[in-house]
Amino acid sequence: MSYFDAASAAPLHPVARQALLAALDDGWADPSRLYREGRKARMLLDAAREAAAEAVGCRADELSFTPSGTRAVHTGIAGALAGRRRTGRHLIVSAVEHSSVLHSAEVWEADGGEVTRVPVRRTGAVDVESYEAALRPDTALACLQSANHEVGTEQPLAAVAEVCRAAGVPLLVDAAQSLGWGRVEGGWSLLTASAHKWGGPSGVGLLVVRKGVRFAAQGASDERESGRAPGFENLPAIVAAAASLRAVRAEAEREAVRLRALTARIRARVPELVEDVEVVGDPERRLPGTVTFSCLYVDGETLLHELDREGFSVSSGSSCTSSTLTPSHVLRAMGVLSEGNVRVSLPTGAAEADVERFLAVLPGVVAGVREKLGAPTQTAAVPQAAEVVVDSLGKRCPIPVIELAKVIGTVPVGGRVRVLSDDEAARLDIPAWCEMRGQEYEGEEKAERGTAYLVRRVS
Repeated sequence: MSYFDAASAAPLHPVARQALLAALDDGWADPSRLYREGRKARMLLDAAREAAAEAVGCRADELSFTPSGTRAVHTGIAGALAGRRRTGRHLIVSAVEHSSVLHSAEVWEADGGEVTRVPVRRTGAVDVESYEAALRPDTALACLQSANHEVGTEQPLAAVAEVCRAAGVPLLVDAAQSLGWGRVEGGWSLLTASAHKWGGPSGVGLLVVRKGVRFAAQGASDERESGRAPGFENLPAIVAAAASLRAVRAEAEREAVRLRALTARIRARVPELVEDVEVVGDPERRLPGTVTFSCLYVDGETLLHELDREGFSVSSGSSCTSSTLTPSHVLRAMGVLSEGNVRVSLPTGAAEADVERFLAVLPGVVAGVREKLGAPTQTAAVPQAAEVVVDSLGKRCPIPVIELAKVIGTVPVGGRVRVLSDDEAARLDIPAWCEMRGQEYEGEEKAERGTAYLVRRVS
């Protein structure tokens, strides 16, 4: 089985396993106690904190261990906003942040705060100028991920940190995807990360709050972790997280070169092997092991199941793979095709032979899914009417796009197809199809049921 979903959770690093087992024997006592077992546990905790702080590039007393990366985000955002409540109640996030950041923003809005969501370019990166324009005198906090979790695009973090510093606004960085590859550069104020993203055990997050940043931890607290993560520390997991972070960093430079070559091959070969594919994300400023592409006329859930049958574990941002039946907020913000979306994120040590086998298997898998769904063929159709209505109400991705593609040839050049759909994914995938197929998307209209999407044939 080839595991290609390291962006969700990296396999446990061998060093993490060794450190975890050792700490289970030596780190079980309460590190706040003064007897011998407690002192031994305290030494392990202090050493782990020093190691993690060195990897981050901060002081040890600025770093707290939390029960998860999500908890680190929630605590960091809530504490920074509370600490700067006299400044104002305005929060800035990018449109492609991790759901943990966006959920915190929703809670802030529900409590009467104001949130600006900065849009991104088609590559998934924010414009520094747009981010700067969102800053206001009452901005209490700004948030920006170091790299995107779904498409791998790296953000212009140093430049955004500089405009935030000039405005006197602290910047919180979600570094979950990038910290295993290197330090986050720039003048950030707060940072969060999660150990299971770099090969540490799950259940350990990092929260860094720079000295001088106003911060007021919310909720009940105790004396542990500077009051930012109440409760008994999971010391064995913390020791393993710090040990694995140091280990992956030692390998990062060499491994990044190797994985970049493998993902570059996937980016180049997939469009050659499979028709009607859009490779998304920035082609250059990206994480070493992540590549994402979307296939027209493909059900994302079926595609993932078929790849799993062939021995490949990948993930998807397609709406058909989620319980909400809406496309990934990242793909939606980028304005790219969501149907048949596949994210390949290679773990450390991924074999070139596995990548080559993936490229060999993918075309047949996609063709099989398209055949099952009745995807259109390239046979020419005879124009019949100036306007055709496609009723796709009650049908989910990618059926509305497939039915559009089948009838576009039945209208003359200049004719129109009106697609009726109540699937939210159609709002993203029909314009994306038009761009890929050289047709004109005229917009949408309210219909008696659902929405009418208007497409004019131009070729």
